[in-house]
Amino acid sequence: MALNKLELLRIFCSAAELGNFKACAVKLALSPQAVTRAVQQLEQLTGEVLFHRNTRQVRLTQFGSQLYQDGRLQLAQLDALFSPRLATQDAQGLVRLAAPAALRPILSPLLLEFAALHPQIRLDVRLSDQHSDVVDEQIDLGIRAGLLRDQSFVALQVSEVALYLVASPAYLAAHGTPSDLAALNNHQQVSLLDEGTGRPWAWFFRDGEIYQPRQVRLLVNDAQQELAAVAAGLGIGQIADFLAQPLLERGELVRLLPAQEPTPWPLSLYRPQRGPVPARVRLLFDFLRDRLRG
Repeated sequence: MALNKLELLRIFCSAAELGNFKACAVKLALSPQAVTRAVQQLEQLTGEVLFHRNTRQVRLTQFGSQLYQDGRLQLAQLDALFSPRLATQDAQGLVRLAAPAALRPILSPLLLEFAALHPQIRLDVRLSDQHSDVVDEQIDLGIRAGLLRDQSFVALQVSEVALYLVASPAYLAAHGTPSDLAALNNHQQVSLLDEGTGRPWAWFFRDGEIYQPRQVRLLVNDAQQELAAVAAGLGIGQIADFLAQPLLERGELVRLLPAQEPTPWPLSLYRPQRGPVPARVRLLFDFLRDRLRG
């Protein structure tokens, strides 16, 4: 079997280090003849004699000695380049994270905590309520609510997100409380923009029923702005539980038609690619997994 130049160099450096072809053969699990042929082939490639050889010993030539010094350094650098970076204390570099913009209130303090714990890791955070193109944007980790349809993702469910239909007490006092989904057509609505279609995001309800907002008084592309508009009395909206809950507890929002709420959506932490996970990515994955659970 023909050996490539890297394999020839490894055999030569091992033979030079041990000063004995037979010992080199034992170390590399080769035959002595294979070591001899490798050295001869490398000599043909370089056009130089690498060893002075006789029946008792082998000794590097001047050129062979220089090639050994240079080759040993290059092989060490190559081995370091491809060795797994498993030591978390040495983790460094860039991690790109994609997540829904609605998670900003939860993620912001967590990412600041992570950055303080790991000053050698740089974060590139993409917050958007549109699904990121994980290939074009070179995303390392992502967070997504709902089903992940891409089977190539490595995903772990960390929590659930419920969707609440809510309105402010002032709005309900002025316009009444809807008794069923059909009554929503008679009410003003606040909705989040689906930038992919240019239309409002649909609202989801029990048993897979979907409602398309019709009387949209305010259409926004930011979940925080959507929440603020509903709380200000501009209309009814469907809001994620983690955003709505503080305002519900303070009495600034009222939960409507709870019997019609959909099954909570899974909140998943995912990696777009299978295969080895760099230490910096694993650190952020494990950190977010532990913090977001529940």
